[in-house]
Amino acid sequence: MSKIDLKTVVRLKGESKLFLSLIFIAGAMQHAQATASSQRMLNNSFLTESKKPQQQIKGKVLNADGKPISSVNITVKGTSKGTQSDVSGNFSLDAKQGDVLVVSSIGYKAKEVTVSGETISVQLEEDQSQLEEVVVVGYGTQKIREVTSSVAHVSADQFRQSGARNPLDLIQGKVAGLQVSRSGSNPNSGVATQLRGAISVTGSASPLFVIDGIPGGNPDLLQQDDIESIDVLKDGSGAAIYGTSANAGVILITTKRGKPGKSVFNYSSYFRKDFVYNRPDFLTPQEFRDKIASGELKQTDFGHSTDFFDELINKDNFSQNHNLSLSGGNESTTYRGSVNFRNLEGIAKENSRKEYTVRTSINQKGFNDRLNFLLNIATNTNNANLLGGGGWESEATKNPTLSNYNDDGSFRYDRTSTNEFARLFTETSYRKQQTSSLDGKVDLNIIEGLKASVFGSVQRNSYTDGAYRALNSEASLEDQDYPGGGYASKSNLLNEKYAFEPTLQYNTTVAEKHAITALAGYSYRYEKDEGQSADNRGFINNNFHEDNLSEGQALRDGRANMDSYKNDNTLIAFFGRVNYTYADKYMAQFILRREGSSKFGANNKWGSFPAVSVGWNISNEDFMKDIGFINNLKLRAGYGETGNTGFANNASRLTLGGGGKYLFPDESYRETYGPDRNPNPNLRWETKKETNIGVDFTMLSNKLSGSIDVFQRKTVDLLDTYTTPQPPYIRNNIYSNVGTLSSKGIELALSYRAIDHENFKWNMDFTASTLKNVLDSYSNDIFKVKYKTFGEIGGAGALGDAFTTYEGHKIGEFFGKRFAGFDDEGKWLFYNRNGEAVHNDAINNSRDDLNSSDLAVIGNAVPKYYISWTNNFSYKNFDLRIFMRGKFDYDILNTTALSYGNKVWSENLLRDAFTKYKDINDTYMYSDYYLESGSHLKIDEVTLGYRFKLKSNTWVNNVRIYLTAQNLATITGYSGNDPDFVLDTGLGNEVNGQRLGIDSRGPYPNTRSFLFGVNFGF
Repeated sequence: MSKIDLKTVVRLKGESKLFLSLIFIAGAMQHAQATASSQRMLNNSFLTESKKPQQQIKGKVLNADGKPISSVNITVKGTSKGTQSDVSGNFSLDAKQGDVLVVSSIGYKAKEVTVSGETISVQLEEDQSQLEEVVVVGYGTQKIREVTSSVAHVSADQFRQSGARNPLDLIQGKVAGLQVSRSGSNPNSGVATQLRGAISVTGSASPLFVIDGIPGGNPDLLQQDDIESIDVLKDGSGAAIYGTSANAGVILITTKRGKPGKSVFNYSSYFRKDFVYNRPDFLTPQEFRDKIASGELKQTDFGHSTDFFDELINKDNFSQNHNLSLSGGNESTTYRGSVNFRNLEGIAKENSRKEYTVRTSINQKGFNDRLNFLLNIATNTNNANLLGGGGWESEATKNPTLSNYNDDGSFRYDRTSTNEFARLFTETSYRKQQTSSLDGKVDLNIIEGLKASVFGSVQRNSYTDGAYRALNSEASLEDQDYPGGGYASKSNLLNEKYAFEPTLQYNTTVAEKHAITALAGYSYRYEKDEGQSADNRGFINNNFHEDNLSEGQALRDGRANMDSYKNDNTLIAFFGRVNYTYADKYMAQFILRREGSSKFGANNKWGSFPAVSVGWNISNEDFMKDIGFINNLKLRAGYGETGNTGFANNASRLTLGGGGKYLFPDESYRETYGPDRNPNPNLRWETKKETNIGVDFTMLSNKLSGSIDVFQRKTVDLLDTYTTPQPPYIRNNIYSNVGTLSSKGIELALSYRAIDHENFKWNMDFTASTLKNVLDSYSNDIFKVKYKTFGEIGGAGALGDAFTTYEGHKIGEFFGKRFAGFDDEGKWLFYNRNGEAVHNDAINNSRDDLNSSDLAVIGNAVPKYYISWTNNFSYKNFDLRIFMRGKFDYDILNTTALSYGNKVWSENLLRDAFTKYKDINDTYMYSDYYLESGSHLKIDEVTLGYRFKLKSNTWVNNVRIYLTAQNLATITGYSGNDPDFVLDTGLGNEVNGQRLGIDSRGPYPNTRSFLFGVNFGF
């Protein structure tokens, strides 16, 4: 210390003087030690080197059981010298006495050994950190080695890096058995999800989201940089803890939180550009004109050349995302806050989503660390432009010799189609949305092993939709009631969710071998929805848009529309779980949830949902000690029941509806009311009963790890609407529980550390699954239904539904005519039940009598196999990720070819209409002629990154830049749109404008995107 420091000490008095004197003494001692250390370094540098010359050190590396370990890295600390052990564990290396050898291998804890002779023996301890990894389960966490149910864990470093629009985008293809489908790159579209097959006909098919403990959490509040991990409860034995909300599985999302230590700032951003990829292959204007000239098309050439499809494309699209977070704290208080701005622009004009998100998390300890309080607050503001994104089919199929404009420069309108391009300039449609959540949890350690917790949350989601059609819009000019008058509409929604869940947990260990964890809890949830809408037309100017609805003439004439609604529901439950482990070998879990809901009928207000699962850590048995290539082996088996209450409020009750206005005897018009549904006091939840058997393993010195699951599930008491006789029923249909739906399959997940050298590493992850989904029954003693039809084909010809699903048959079976060729005039020929080729008018189209019908099962829309393969490479500071996924052995109905590969269509056609489909000279027909294999393998994401080496004294801790290419290539024989965007979930009902296995004629354009991102830590 300096003289100034000594003077300071002299001036101080009392405790301050003593304190600073201690600092002075400690500093002096440190200075002396540093001087001595420097002297020793000088001695080592100049003297020791000559005394201890290099020599060849021979050694052997063994595991805890004394068996040799091969491919172990041995390096001399502080140098570049190194080697590896051979198959017998032996190695040799030039070193000198006093050198420190660093011995490391995948699956073992690294060890440092000082050279003291010519031979050395090193024994490594297995690194069980992977087994100690924590996964989130219902109302708590468990270590992987303790889990007895089927749980998939995806951490942030495994997420996709292509700019997620939804949290499920991050894990698409990462969880075996979980299907995540998108209809395209529309930033305002959602995702369709399905876990282990279809589980309902009319009920909710979406998994339950639990975000930081909030049941039914809103994914709109999540940004990818704020998510720590995603855990998926795949089977009933784990999901039963959530009762009637968990039929479709449970997805638990954990956000990032602060950690004790210095304050840390992180900034991340990306910029993305989308390009149209694989657009529909229609004739160009010149090709269309040439077909007219050659007589192949009998159409009119209007003299223009317009690519209507291309004019809807936003070639200037540019999306960006910025996230700034700060975190830190001490042992008592930790915090994390983040601010996110995201502007997503679609490939379509007037199609975008601009969001602002703020998230804060505070964790505070007290009462000598016996009390822990956690508070999370998040809010998101979304401004979405909903106008663009549609009209693709209309524009692609227009006569390309027409124009969007008249000769005078005004927009061209006609009564046979919509000018989608003009609509983008003469209309508006938007959504302004505010979503917020507040949740808190208090944990109190009452005594050793006994903890009481109270969790509460509030969620609020509200939005306002507005739309306006200007006086010069096509919709206004062609309106028959108020031609040339503007149209305006406005609607709003408010959704509020409340949850209150106290729990009590007890942990104890008896006789050092019996570990018991017991959980008991109560859950209260209340949800409320309300909204209103109004529209008016006949505006005489464009000054008010939708902000002064009363000015439209239709309201004065009594012809405007107005509507409002409000409903709510309550769910309460009592639940418990007991986990038991004996000697870290044998494990068991028992769950029971007793739950009641206001949605259920008067006779079925309560239901019980039990589950049991067991596990056996085989690798901990004595007889496994001599099997060196297996590091960990666990067998799991479980059974559980879950429910589904994803149906409308008041579905079990007698409700009244308006019957119209009638003239009463007093000559006044009054609204009449009457029952609009039959009551069903016996209405109850759908129940899924599921059995799962699984194996978890790590082997080959922990290089290879994975799991295999085999499951069988059955959903009983399916909900649907059935026809009822009148009388005794008031209405002709009723919502009731009748059918049964089942699925079974196998899931495989593997991780392999192929190479782990100092400068080069290669890890890979692989998932695969196969599935069979069957509609077992759809009838009971009261209601008889032989089959259900799904999948409206749409388009030209009014061809009905593509799927006819009979009892006992697979989900997604295309049912129709079998193509037999064309006659000499190009007319359709189909096979009858006797195998004879006949014309369409000779085909028996009966579905009720299969003994006489000529229709048959002609394909299946559900992929039989799913795979994904991720390769992660790193070389020094570079990293490379290649992610591929595919779906195999299924069919797609190409409705674009069905409608526009037939020259009967009067405007633009596919090029294939003159090649592949040139023989058709007949009307539109649905048959296996238009079914194609959808099997494909997609190079979905390639990311190249570089992490900069930074000096320790810089204010920036880390910097990484990366470039991601998404949707690089699709290897497939399918001739339509991207088969990956064809819906592969559900039974054929519409989901986000799509239907299972049907390639719609006007999907949102497929895109290939390139993303540049950067991450800073400081």
